[in-house]
Amino acid sequence: MASAQGISAAERLLFDTNHMQGIQAPTILTYSYQKEAAGEDGFKDEVKVDITRINPDATVAVTTQFLSGDRNVPLPAIEGAHGNPAVLGFLERDIVEMKRLTGGSTGYFRKRIRMALANTQEIKPIRVSYAGKDFEGKEVRIQPYLNDPMRERFPKFENKAYVFIFCQDLPGSLYRIRSSSMQDQSGVVETLTLMSADRKPRQ
Repeated sequence: MASAQGISAAERLLFDTNHMQGIQAPTILTYSYQKEAAGEDGFKDEVKVDITRINPDATVAVTTQFLSGDRNVPLPAIEGAHGNPAVLGFLERDIVEMKRLTGGSTGYFRKRIRMALANTQEIKPIRVSYAGKDFEGKEVRIQPYLNDPMRERFPKFENKAYVFIFCQDLPGSLYRIRSSSMQDQSGVVETLTLMSADRKPRQ
């Protein structure tokens, strides 16, 4: 259930936290993106979150290139972002892909994900390794379709799981997102992982 304030701790971590508060200068965050798929072509690509300005209120101006070529997910530039746009980019790509595969509604898939986050009771502590150092992080795991009353329409997603890992000591806070619909040696795993955070040279 959601908290008394109407939002769960998991929702707050993903959507109502200033992921950019540790960014002190214009920076490019680079994430690797890998799709592993049984019976179909996987791919490797990149996501770049370009933080162009730090605002006085600790928000940032940001543009995002989420994957390349035909796989690109268009994301608008944001003048006052506090969340990491890579989170929404991952989820939007995932939702559109599920719609393509099933003919289902993007609104329905989006609602199931938000409901799962709203009902998540546990955020687990986790240690992550980045740039040769260990950091304390937080992990959220959800299975939005496990008890879905419409799961018979989308059987390949019944056991689909999402894992979100955040660490406030890392630039942009987001360390990794992973989705997996593996069943009986078939399915798809997609993983977004922070690779580097490079300060931009002064103009």
